[in-house]
Amino acid sequence: MIVVFLGPPGSGKGTQAKKLSQELGLLHISTGDLLRDAVRKGTELGKRAKEYMEKGELVPDSLIINLIEEVMPQDGGFILDGFPRTTAQALALDEMLRKHGRELQKVVLFNISEEAVVERLSGRLSCSQCGAVYHIKNHPPKKEGVCDLCGGELLQREDDREEVIRKRFRVYAEQTRPLVDFYKEKNKLVSLDAEKGVEEINKELLEVLKDGS
Repeated sequence: MIVVFLGPPGSGKGTQAKKLSQELGLLHISTGDLLRDAVRKGTELGKRAKEYMEKGELVPDSLIINLIEEVMPQDGGFILDGFPRTTAQALALDEMLRKHGRELQKVVLFNISEEAVVERLSGRLSCSQCGAVYHIKNHPPKKEGVCDLCGGELLQREDDREEVIRKRFRVYAEQTRPLVDFYKEKNKLVSLDAEKGVEEINKELLEVLKDGS
């Protein structure tokens, strides 16, 4: 099964993709993780992407498409988390899959309000060493500012500052929501309330994907 998770930053796509990858044996391909890894390693793509990410802007289609082409498997099921984000990327995905005689089965839309996203992301802290993620309210570290796993320093990412979060949400609304109509026309779109609890959403997702398998 090949699935796309569509929704704004902070809607819970990554959390659910990680759970489902374990439960269903699907590879989790996260555009955000791939980009952040490229930035940490200082690759050419990472340097170019960093400029956009820190401003809360979408990384250009050409960079993202090249990144996905490098990691997309030719067989086996996978979840795309954060890709596609524009209609051009969606068309590129269709072409990538077509080359290998494959097809996208489902697109899950994570619906969430801007205020809920701001609350979630502005309280998020990431470990500077191992990348583990915490939240000031929902998942605080045992010791303030210190990672439970490796002892690394916990920092707020530049793109998790409130003003950047709000800009990211607006950019998503303007540039990504046309994908809703794109996938509705293909009869592939399923919408979920992303403000529910993690386990409740997970249960709904399992039902949705079971129906589409």
